[in-house]
Amino acid sequence: MLSERIKEILSKESLVYSKPDSLFLFLSTALGKKYQTIQTEFKKLLNFGDIYEIRKGKFIVIPSHGYVKGKFMGSTKGFGFCDVGLEEDIFIPGNRINGAIDGDIVIVKLFSKDNGHDGEVVKIVKPTKTVVGRVIKISKNFFVEPDNNKIPFKIPLIKSKLLPQINQKVVVRLMRKPSGKISGEVIESLGSCDDVKSLELSLIREHNLYEEFPEEVEKFAEELNIPVTEIQKRGRLNLTDEITFTIDGEDAKDFDDAVSIKKISDGYELGVHIADVGEFVKFGSKLDEVAFERGNSTYFPTSVLPMLPVPISNGICSLNENEDRLTLSCIMRINNEGVVKDYQIKESVINSKARLTYTDVYQVILGKGKDTKAYKFKSQILLMNELSKILEKNRLLRGALDLDIPESQFIFDEKGYVIGVQKRERNDAHKLIEEFMVIANETVAKHFCKLKVPFVYRIHERPTMEKMKNVLEFLKGLGVACPALQKNITSSYVKKLLDLIKNKPYEEVANKIILRSLQKAVYKNQNLGHFGLALEFYCHFTSPIRRYSDLTIHRIIKDYLHNDINSEKLDDLEQFTFESSQQSSETERNSEKAEREVDDLWKAYLMKDKIGQVFDAIVTSVTNYGLFVGLENSVEGLVKLEDLPTDGYLFFERSLELKGQKHTFKIGDKLKVKLISSNIFTRKVDFVLEK
Repeated sequence: MLSERIKEILSKESLVYSKPDSLFLFLSTALGKKYQTIQTEFKKLLNFGDIYEIRKGKFIVIPSHGYVKGKFMGSTKGFGFCDVGLEEDIFIPGNRINGAIDGDIVIVKLFSKDNGHDGEVVKIVKPTKTVVGRVIKISKNFFVEPDNNKIPFKIPLIKSKLLPQINQKVVVRLMRKPSGKISGEVIESLGSCDDVKSLELSLIREHNLYEEFPEEVEKFAEELNIPVTEIQKRGRLNLTDEITFTIDGEDAKDFDDAVSIKKISDGYELGVHIADVGEFVKFGSKLDEVAFERGNSTYFPTSVLPMLPVPISNGICSLNENEDRLTLSCIMRINNEGVVKDYQIKESVINSKARLTYTDVYQVILGKGKDTKAYKFKSQILLMNELSKILEKNRLLRGALDLDIPESQFIFDEKGYVIGVQKRERNDAHKLIEEFMVIANETVAKHFCKLKVPFVYRIHERPTMEKMKNVLEFLKGLGVACPALQKNITSSYVKKLLDLIKNKPYEEVANKIILRSLQKAVYKNQNLGHFGLALEFYCHFTSPIRRYSDLTIHRIIKDYLHNDINSEKLDDLEQFTFESSQQSSETERNSEKAEREVDDLWKAYLMKDKIGQVFDAIVTSVTNYGLFVGLENSVEGLVKLEDLPTDGYLFFERSLELKGQKHTFKIGDKLKVKLISSNIFTRKVDFVLEK
């Protein structure tokens, strides 16, 4: 990868050039690349903060020479920290922040080797561009009070086209002076601070997420949304006469995967057909740029913010019923033991015979649903369910984890306000599609890993020994007799723990504790396996409409099928897969955080009219300041320590218990609680124990 080779030379050589031209010429000769290519890549590294000019003509690789790069985290008291991916963050004193605010990507100079956890911001590499907040007026001047309390000052507003109004939620574009002073310009008004919908939009904007696309992008997407032509079908595997159909939720609008099945002599022929988004969203196009920036679609209770414009996501790339669509198909011959014996990965064209729902398919599986559209495909559905059960059995036998933690499903009235929340159903129809997507993803990942082609893998690394020890302490506190901890933690070992708590009253809570102990699954251009699925090979190939990682993979597949991967292109692919993996992981984290916060907002709104009501609850977490309890409807809230029965409590962190002389509270305990407050501004719900 060119960027790594440039950094390698800079880290080995103490190169000092009075003119950048001389440096570029040297690197061009050393690496055998064109001057212009070196210049472009070098400036990209400089802009990303992977290289830093510590003095004129002297460049270093970050991290080195006592300089590190990370994310600045502000505080209400004016000082900050820099997260550089280590166990301890770098402390930044208030007088050494140098204009950085929460969320900025910065380069930090460490004070000294003896005091390596203190530092000073020397460069803001990627500044936070906007903030969301409430408009206030002091004297004759308008300010914005940021929603993010880690920005510990009010931002003065300059004149703009949008006139600020007191107590309005707004988005402000930040303007920074060399001195570090910050002012802002209102670029969007979100509504009144007291309106829950304004608060929802504020949270969405806080994460820099938007519904609309640039006008030119929308226009281009519209131009692409025309029926598939015969020229486009040429050279593809024609599957339009095959019985294929989609299975999704009732509220789904985009359909990026369809399935087909046939019984063969020694097993099954399973087809997983995925929308060929790469045929329409070309690399480097304006559509591609916005897809890369968004990284994924984001799902909220009231809306979806798609990665691609609706004419693409719901139109030409959606596998709509009875319409010819371009696809990439992974067609697998699977024997009766559930082993893939042969497969082909092809560009194809399909015509989905039906848009089916999980609800209707499940009814057919149960032997019902004669009045549903799905019943017409009864033989295929039952065959699919048969294969799904074989695949599920294999998955569990190899030690894959089945952490069945229900998602929240909100119910809204006709005006768009929440009136209920429940746990989302997950039945055999959901599991059927999940199993088929997993085996297709595994097959594709294995194929391209064996080819040694640069690729994007979905990896999930094994948990740390320390976190697993904490899990065992917790389970022992519940009275679970756990097997001895292995030096090499396997998914089979964790599965044994899950089996031990199966059908226990504290199962769901314990599942969450075990889930928190695991590493976060991320994207990487190295194949490191997937711990949770107990797979050596895994990727995300099946959702290119809503995930850029999948779109990246589709392009690589298409290049390979067209014999368009040569030695020169390999270096570009290495760089492309690295950048795509990083961006996809980062945007996924951002979307998940935004989705959690919006869910919490609507739960707080739902509960605000239920003050004084008593609920059955279960303790979901224990801290040194109280108990978190969960209701059957998935709402969670806090019982503060001072509201517990009077006692001399001690907090035991490993077993997650609060112990007093008379009372003990631990995870899984069932309680009756009374709601005493629900705050939509803080998204916090508070309870007390019902006497």
